[in-house]
Amino acid sequence: MKKFVIAAIVAVIFIIGVPVFAQEAQENGEKSNGKNKDRPESELYYKNITLEKIYPSGGGYAVRYRKGFSLATVYIPFEWFGSGGKAEIINLPRGRSWPSMSVYYKEGEFSHVRLYVHPQASHQTWGVVPPNAKIDGNFEGVETIKIEY
Repeated sequence: MKKFVIAAIVAVIFIIGVPVFAQEAQENGEKSNGKNKDRPESELYYKNITLEKIYPSGGGYAVRYRKGFSLATVYIPFEWFGSGGKAEIINLPRGRSWPSMSVYYKEGEFSHVRLYVHPQASHQTWGVVPPNAKIDGNFEGVETIKIEY
């Protein structure tokens, strides 16, 4: 009987104490709509897109992704890659990870892009541009990436 009374007292203290501490934390600014008041909101955000195919060509990468029930293509020039450029390629580890593209925006404007790809050219997401296809002109004058939904 003594154990039951002690357990009941502990349960009542727990039931009363948890909401009090949660309310106190919110009043102290530790939580406010799920955001920390001490950390400013970032002006950088991104959209992550699953890739269907990546076609390397003479001018850059033609990247195909799903847009509803159809496919869309963005063209990323080779000149964007490198130190301080607008693009970066990241090799995925071996396993089941599927290639994707993260397009970053700063204050609503395109900032940079990251391609997460399989390092093996034999992976099904790597494609080959036919020799008679003339897509290199699509890489000229590209300043931004516009994602279609």
